[in-house]
Amino acid sequence: MKGPIMRIIFVPETSQSRTYEISYRRLRMLRGLALGLSVAVTFLIVTWGYMASRVVHMVELEAEVALMRADQERIPGLLRQLGAVERQYSDILALFAPDGTGAPSELWLPPPGSFRRSPSDDEGLDSRPDSWPLADESGAVTRRIDEDEAHPGLDIAIPTGSYIRAAGAGRVSEVGEDSTYGKYVRIDHDNGYETLYAHASDTSVELGEEVRKNEVIALSGSTGVSTGPHLHFEILLEGVTIDPLELVEQP
Repeated sequence: MKGPIMRIIFVPETSQSRTYEISYRRLRMLRGLALGLSVAVTFLIVTWGYMASRVVHMVELEAEVALMRADQERIPGLLRQLGAVERQYSDILALFAPDGTGAPSELWLPPPGSFRRSPSDDEGLDSRPDSWPLADESGAVTRRIDEDEAHPGLDIAIPTGSYIRAAGAGRVSEVGEDSTYGKYVRIDHDNGYETLYAHASDTSVELGEEVRKNEVIALSGSTGVSTGPHLHFEILLEGVTIDPLELVEQP
């Protein structure tokens, strides 16, 4: 026996009438199908709007990242320009204060005169790594070298972006980045000494480059295995680590 049905009769003016029958069961199915379709369409519209807004946000973020990368790529060149201008400034100042008594500069560190050349004594070419590796402040030594060499250097807390300088003149034997030291620079001082400067945010020297004592070689940071901005500084003599504070005096 058929269930209840609905009859729909169309009566045109110029033709015979037509009758359509549909069961209430099928009518409920059609209503459910229409409801499901409307929910699906609404979901697609809402999802599309959300995805469109995320795509716009992603494009904006990509533009910001591109600008940051462009600024980052300029840093090494700016640091090299800084070193060149500082040396020129120091040489000019030496013409007016050959005895080293000129007023200290508020911009360049170490104080003017530290790069002043003379035929017999040029501190910039001194390869002994006995100069403090930070420029504008001494920093705070948070960890010294361990006796078992589990920690073969000094950890010096310093704000990100501070100047890191070569402790002595030499040649860059390594420059790069690894999972432990992050961005780092290693300098061979041609007298049995080597120095290592790690966890930098940027480096400004290239492999094989000759550097002067106190020349800016990097900016401090917190790359690699690091819990905060600091400089990891090592001194090696004939391949054996030594306590940097035995050779370098902290300001």
